[in-house]
Amino acid sequence: MKDLIKKTLLTGLGATVTTKEKIESMLHEFVEKGKISSQEAQQMAERIVEDSKREYEEAKGDVQGQFDSLLKRANVVTQQQFSELEVRVKQLEEQMERHKQEVHGSDPTSSPTG
Repeated sequence: MKDLIKKTLLTGLGATVTTKEKIESMLHEFVEKGKISSQEAQQMAERIVEDSKREYEEAKGDVQGQFDSLLKRANVVTQQQFSELEVRVKQLEEQMERHKQEVHGSDPTSSPTG
């Protein structure tokens, strides 16, 4: 699932690069035709790039939030949650072993029935 999201984001980034090239080409044409100055074209390009970066980061955050929400609703355990549970299980096993030794003495061969 994460790979799908990465591919989607990378596709979007590729589209952004392509769009940037098209925008630069279009602005260059406007400069050649005298519709805008070279300085205006550069300012526009910079503004468009900054806006695109901001929108990309916002979209990336939105996708991550939706992905996290989806995982939560699907009751999928994260790696961190799994690791935390492993630690808890190990602690409980150690507690049980200590309790078992206290109840039955230190002889591991003694049976629980006495």
